[in-house]
Amino acid sequence: MKTLSITIFISIIFMSLYLEACSCSSCSHQEETVVPSQLLKKANNYIKQRTGDDFFDKYISPDFVRTKVTPPYYFLTYKFIIPDKPFVNTVIQFSIDSLGNVVDDRDIIGIPNCIDGGCSFNISEDRALKIAKDNGLEKGIKPWKTGFIWDPKLKQYTWHILSTSSESQSSEGFRGYGKEIIIDPNSGVVLEMNDWHIN
Repeated sequence: MKTLSITIFISIIFMSLYLEACSCSSCSHQEETVVPSQLLKKANNYIKQRTGDDFFDKYISPDFVRTKVTPPYYFLTYKFIIPDKPFVNTVIQFSIDSLGNVVDDRDIIGIPNCIDGGCSFNISEDRALKIAKDNGLEKGIKPWKTGFIWDPKLKQYTWHILSTSSESQSSEGFRGYGKEIIIDPNSGVVLEMNDWHIN
């Protein structure tokens, strides 16, 4: 088994918080970033290379409120929502330069690979929980934490289920350990099973 590093664990938590950070009604009153149409078209086409046109048109749309400009870069955010699969409600993010070229040395997050069949998302949360149980994920001391999240290492969406074997809170901060299972949401295959710990 591998050990899940504190950095990866914390980044997963913060990513989950960020994705839900702008779900309130006040977000609609925030200022939208203007992206020149020719740059937006190039960015859209970059996503379509992995999703195809139809999938993009149905489920992906620019989020100009969370898109930011830090010259010479545009940090683009797209909403990725599949209405009949409510767990697919996340974001795609990447940066482009002033010519519309994708900046490869910055994070590219959340673009599913539909061309290679990675967008069926047939595994519901209930099925993912059953798979975790069938594969021996420990019950732990509290209910499992479950999330449909982008895994930056695997470069795909996953079901991430976390069990907690021990936890404590003190003046030194949170401490705990447990196990996690990472499941492919298209096939149900267990991709990884790891220990996690925060000391």
